[in-house]
Formats: sequence, C-alpha cells, structure tokens
Amino acid sequence: MTADWRPTANRAALELRARMLARTRKFFAKRGVLEVQTPILSAAGSSDPQIDSLHTRIAGRPQAWYLNTSPEFAMKRLLAAGSGDIYQLSKVFRDGEIGRWHEPEFSLLEWYRVGFDDHALMDEVAELLATLLPASPAGAPERLSYREALQRHAGVDSHSATDEDLAQAARRAGIDCPSELDRDARLDLLMSLVVGPKLGRGRITFVCDYPASQAALARLKPGQPAAAARFELYREGIELANGFHELTDADEQRARFERDLELRRQRGQPTPPMDERLLAALAAGMPDCAGVALGFDRLVAVALGADRLAPALSFVLDNA
Repeated sequence: MTADWRPTANRAALELRARMLARTRKFFAKRGVLEVQTPILSAAGSSDPQIDSLHTRIAGRPQAWYLNTSPEFAMKRLLAAGSGDIYQLSKVFRDGEIGRWHEPEFSLLEWYRVGFDDHALMDEVAELLATLLPASPAGAPERLSYREALQRHAGVDSHSATDEDLAQAARRAGIDCPSELDRDARLDLLMSLVVGPKLGRGRITFVCDYPASQAALARLKPGQPAAAARFELYREGIELANGFHELTDADEQRARFERDLELRRQRGQPTPPMDERLLAALAAGMPDCAGVALGFDRLVAVALGADRLAPALSFVLDNA
C-alpha cells in the first residue's frame, strides 16, 4: 500500500497563505505592534472546561509539560513587563479537536493593544480582515449583542429563557439537548450549531457582550444583567476570532481558574495546574488592554472559499 504523502493544499493555496502572512506582518508593522515569540511548552495547562490540553514528559523533570492552547498567558506576562503592543503568529494545540473545521494543531494569530477596549479592538480586527479577505459586498461589518444574536437566529432571549426554553429551541432545529447540560452548555449548543452558521454571510459579524458566566478572561461591564467585555467574529458561518477587554485583577482571575477547575473535576476531566506565573504578572500590574486570538488557518480557508480546513493546510493530522 502506497503511503499518502501528497499535501492537502495546492500551490495556489500555499501562495495565498504566504501573501496573507506577509500582509499581516505589514499591517502590524505600520501600527508599531511588535512581533514576539513565546514558548509552546508550559508548566500550566488550560483550565477552560471546553478545552483540553495536550501534554508530554521531559527527561529529568517529574511534572507534565503542556503544549499551549494559546500563547495568551505568556504574552500577558510580556505586557506586564512593559512590552507594549504585541502580536504573535503561533502554532497551538488542543486535544480532541478534529473535524471539518478543527485540527489538534493549528495556527493562531494573537495580539494585544494597550489602552484599547473591546470595541476599539473590533474596529482593528475589521481593518485587518479588510486587507486579507475579498471585499464584502454587503458593506460595513455587522455587530450584534449575544442577546440579539440568539433572539434573531434561535428565537430565544438569553436573559429570560428558561433551561427548557433553550432545550426546545435546540429541538426545533433538530438538535438533541441532553438533560444533564447546564445553562451555559445549552446556550453554547445554540450558538455553535444554530446561530453561528447563520452569521457573517457576505460580510463579517461581531457578536459581543457575552453573558457574565461566559466571560473567560474578559472583564465585566457594569449593568444588569452584567455582560462580559468579550466578542467573537464570524465570516460565512465560521467562527474566526475570540477577543476580550482583558481582565487585569489577579484575585478575580484566580477565582475564575478555581471555578473552572472545580467544574472540570465534577465532569471527570483532567485538572492541570494553574498558571501561577500569569497570576503573579497580573498582581504586579498588567496594563489596561484588549486582546484577540484569530484562527489563521480558518481565515485562509475562508479566503480560498473552501468548505473545510484541509485546503488551507500543507498537511492535516491524518497525513502528517
């Protein structure tokens, strides 16, 4: 049997990817944003219950070492040390993620802007995509709150809907909603499978002001109910980016890590150590900033007009 050696991307796709990488670097150079590199291996893994880290062992060291799911924590340590505006094009790794739009190894473009909030960063994300993607015939980017997106595309109010309302909305769309799912899991099911595929058609769509319970590493905005200063970006039904007006409070960040780890324990998931170096950097003082992580492989696939990741990648896991 002949081994499958051929790449999944053709020459034209490789050339497009190279042009997009060059334009990205030019975009940030013009704005004085410094390109950095941080380690792929870390002593801490992701505490996010929705993400599982890959890990390995190193001879002479007793603990596990984790392959980064994002360069975020190391980049925030640079920010706390006075780096100023920074960006990175990095390989990252996530366990259990494989499919049409997922690979366990993928390329992430992540950047941080000192003095920006989430809305200023959305403006810059839109400017970058305008230089990298074909022109959007529908015009200006669309912005929807998380509540508006669920109301428009799933027929539920994320503020007032009961758990049963959310389950019924999923069933109307032909999606099974297991009874053991908590409220955030039900909302995420709707956003991922019902709402997301309808967003960004012909232009980019930002979904912002996420529920406080889904803040991740974002700060909370004042108001009732509280909303997270978080956004996600969609184009042609594909989620491309996740951004925050960053949380800088070390005590609040530790409390969130602890809640995440407790949820992981309840679910029987691995509980990697918290990143104490990040927490120390936050305690020392990270500047007010906003940051975003953008899936570069997905962006290339969208630019190609592809219906999956493979044409944007030299090789996928199954022929690596």
